[in-house]
Amino acid sequence: MAEGAAHTHVSSWGYACFLTVNATSIWGGVFPFLPMEFQTAEVTLTFFLAQSLAFWGAFVASAVGSYRFPHGARRMLVSLSAILVFAGSACLIGAMYVFEAVLVLVAAGGVLLGIGCAGLFMLWQRYFASLPPAQGNVRLVVGTALAPFIYFALYLVPIALTAFLVPLVFVPLCGLCIALSVREMRMDQPMFEDVPRQHPQVYRQVVSDYWRSALCVGSLAFASGVIRGIALLHQEISLVVNSASMLGSFVSAAVLLLLWRRMSFRLGLTSVFRVVYPLVITGFLLLPFLGAGYLNLFAAFTYMVFSLVLMLMMMQCAQVSRDRGINPVFIYAFFGAVVYLMQAVGFLLGWVSDFVSVDGFDWLFFVAMVSSYVLGITLLVSTGTLFKAVASKGTVTADPIEFLRRGSADADGRSPASGPAKDGKPAKPAKAAPKRRNRPSASDDAGAIRDRTSKQCRAMQEAFGLSTRETEVMELIARGNSMASIADRLVISENTVRTHAKHIYTKLDIHKRQELLDMLHEREG
Repeated sequence: MAEGAAHTHVSSWGYACFLTVNATSIWGGVFPFLPMEFQTAEVTLTFFLAQSLAFWGAFVASAVGSYRFPHGARRMLVSLSAILVFAGSACLIGAMYVFEAVLVLVAAGGVLLGIGCAGLFMLWQRYFASLPPAQGNVRLVVGTALAPFIYFALYLVPIALTAFLVPLVFVPLCGLCIALSVREMRMDQPMFEDVPRQHPQVYRQVVSDYWRSALCVGSLAFASGVIRGIALLHQEISLVVNSASMLGSFVSAAVLLLLWRRMSFRLGLTSVFRVVYPLVITGFLLLPFLGAGYLNLFAAFTYMVFSLVLMLMMMQCAQVSRDRGINPVFIYAFFGAVVYLMQAVGFLLGWVSDFVSVDGFDWLFFVAMVSSYVLGITLLVSTGTLFKAVASKGTVTADPIEFLRRGSADADGRSPASGPAKDGKPAKPAKAAPKRRNRPSASDDAGAIRDRTSKQCRAMQEAFGLSTRETEVMELIARGNSMASIADRLVISENTVRTHAKHIYTKLDIHKRQELLDMLHEREG
């Protein structure tokens, strides 16, 4: 992995502070750290409706803006996000004292917090996507693991002070960490120089490849939204949901880090959905028959799962940005627009279901039926042969997230098998890393062993820690394809192909195609 356990980068602490702000204002809403007498049903419903609509709208606007006006959208994100979060928190504080305008201030706070938190999410996404894969993913996971400790520490502070700590301490601290972190961003990468309207076919292909992954995350967001809507009506569940969200973040991040230290693996969002689908749908089907204790446990489990997929969604979007050379805000905003719309719909279902019947727990049958239907349709679309994704021009469809352990690649993307640097350049690798079993890729074309060249490239991938997309580009280079033909085949820009080629040559410590062919020949021998 990328970073030593004894060293935690400032970006991880900054992201942890942001997740704490997010948990106290978006996931937690006005539940955790504001006086209970202030949290009437009218106030909480007004806040959630305003916040959910603004949060979703910010992602939609960012997807459109980053496509049509990439530079203008970036300037707005950088300049306004933290200010909007601060202003939204101030509106909530003011609502506790200005009784004549409670609902107006609460609604304004929801809108400002929704837009501001969405903007900060996208700023952090740009930062993590700009780093080498291992380095960016490690800092993201470590920050996710640190956030629960900060969140639960707030329970030790009196509620009267906590409401002021968020805008006066944590929001400025998050902004400072972002400012310090972005200094190491490499803005010459294709994803930042990209002008989307110059090659719209690349963006159409990305949406075509990844809408199913976004739908899978959206279905789990729908399930968490249902639980959030129920929690709004049942105060005893709300604390469980808030705590479970942060506890789930820690558990998922810790497990991921432990696995990553021991092995290399690939993980797809659709695969995660298929694994948790039986558990989530069974939980909904049992919902009408079991009591409040079960409802608390199911709410905790649902938010744990959602916390995991949100972290993986950021990693997936960062990988797509690097591999395809597209604007990182666009792909993350596309995912967010799908996911948070479905979560808002789920929230409304959980809330209005209480009015379906007033006798016993009959209303939970309605929740279970609709939720099971949504999850089932998502499973059918993501796995059914009728809607099966077909790769176009050989492009990799819904590439899984790659986790290469320290034994495969270090933070800079170089093979750790390399000897000490000589004259500022890494030495040739002493020996290949232990060969591990070939894993199937998301498409039939990527990673397939078709001939001797394919086999040689797979061996080079294992030895030097190349990503799936880098291996694909390397194989096409070895077969004599030009940069233009590779870009056409993979549906990416030529500038992105050149960047991949540069990374490949750096990892292999070579400078031209003939040296690559020589290495492949030596690998065969």
